[in-house]
Amino acid sequence: MRRIAVSTLLLAAAGACFGQQWEFGGVGGAGFLSNVNVSSPQGSAKAGFQPGGAFGAFFGQSIGAHFAGEVRYEYLQSNLQLSSGGSTARFSGQAHAVHYDLIWHTNRKDSPVQFFAAVGGGMKIFQGTGTEEAYQPLSQFGYFTKTRAIKPMASVGGGVIFRVTPRVYMRTEFRDFITMFPTQLIAPAPNAKFGSVLHDIVPMMGIDYVF
Repeated sequence: MRRIAVSTLLLAAAGACFGQQWEFGGVGGAGFLSNVNVSSPQGSAKAGFQPGGAFGAFFGQSIGAHFAGEVRYEYLQSNLQLSSGGSTARFSGQAHAVHYDLIWHTNRKDSPVQFFAAVGGGMKIFQGTGTEEAYQPLSQFGYFTKTRAIKPMASVGGGVIFRVTPRVYMRTEFRDFITMFPTQLIAPAPNAKFGSVLHDIVPMMGIDYVF
């Protein structure tokens, strides 16, 4: 009897694994980053990043009728920026986001239209890619550096998924990637103080294939 019970449990677990759906896909859009305030004896400024393109890929697995998990990667074009009193200084840069999100669907996965919410976390890698110069405008507030910084990242967002065929879906979504400001890339000048929290609002459209 014990052997029969164990065999039944193993068969049920195997059936559940084979019954799960997997999916992979790609997304594209743009990132819009917030600025942080800079205060200094020299005055005030804004430090942040310019809007830029965003491209990514994901791999997911269904977890029951209304939940799924996704491993995601996004490449984000993010040029560094300082601005004050009508003057602006810029420096080339980019970022990479790697994270896992838990997805909650309002309807079952095979529904024609699904609204979803997402929450998760991972890391964001900021990188300055410009050429450092001896003189930089607005250097009384901060300095651009050709370096890299890795920050823990929270990911929240949501969107809508539309079924095109039984295996192909389209999606529109947004994510807010929340990190601490990378002062390694824009280093504060002496006696300058930077704000701490950076939001990266990323609307995207994509396509995914279910198998």
